[in-house]
Amino acid sequence: MPDPSEQLQQLYVAGFDLRTFDRFPKAIGVMRDNCIAFLVPGPEGLQILGNVGWRMGESLGPLVERDGRKVFLHKGEELEATPERITTLERFKYDLKAMLRGEK
Repeated sequence: MPDPSEQLQQLYVAGFDLRTFDRFPKAIGVMRDNCIAFLVPGPEGLQILGNVGWRMGESLGPLVERDGRKVFLHKGEELEATPERITTLERFKYDLKAMLRGEK
């Protein structure tokens, strides 16, 4: 099983920012390029808790479809999901999952 502290070190070295959030005391926030995911320890090392999304204040806005358009949504606040933001989020998600699997 991967050691969570080693995984966090590898994420940090790879350019991800690590931070704790009062609202999520058991999770570690992992951020890069305005994207964010929360990680928690699991049986296979660190795992993503819930969605990966766009950082909106002290939380995460998941990508959703609303009225036929894609937006990042958090507590009623919307942020347009431009093609550039979607590409950035997909790259973040891909890189993060690869790192957690030990592929990078």
